[in-house]
Amino acid sequence: MAGTTEHAQPPAVVRVIELVGVSSKSWSDAAQQVVARASQTVRHITGLEVVRSTGVIKGGKIAEYHVHVKVAFIIEELGIDIEEFYSSPY
Repeated sequence: MAGTTEHAQPPAVVRVIELVGVSSKSWSDAAQQVVARASQTVRHITGLEVVRSTGVIKGGKIAEYHVHVKVAFIIEELGIDIEEFYSSPY
């Protein structure tokens, strides 16, 4: 991947959203579920911060692993001239 980067290059705007991943396997799998699902609708994901890990106990065992995460992604440029857009008669 020489010459390309997934990190924001100045000037850039990065948005951060909070999501919760759930897995019956592990906390790591729950985090992977978040990234896999978010990647279906969010482009340019650059980072993940696990804020908190929790679980659901059933019958004395962990039945569900939950990870509360912050996902960062680069906001794309509009690619249009805003002044021209608002001055258009249409």
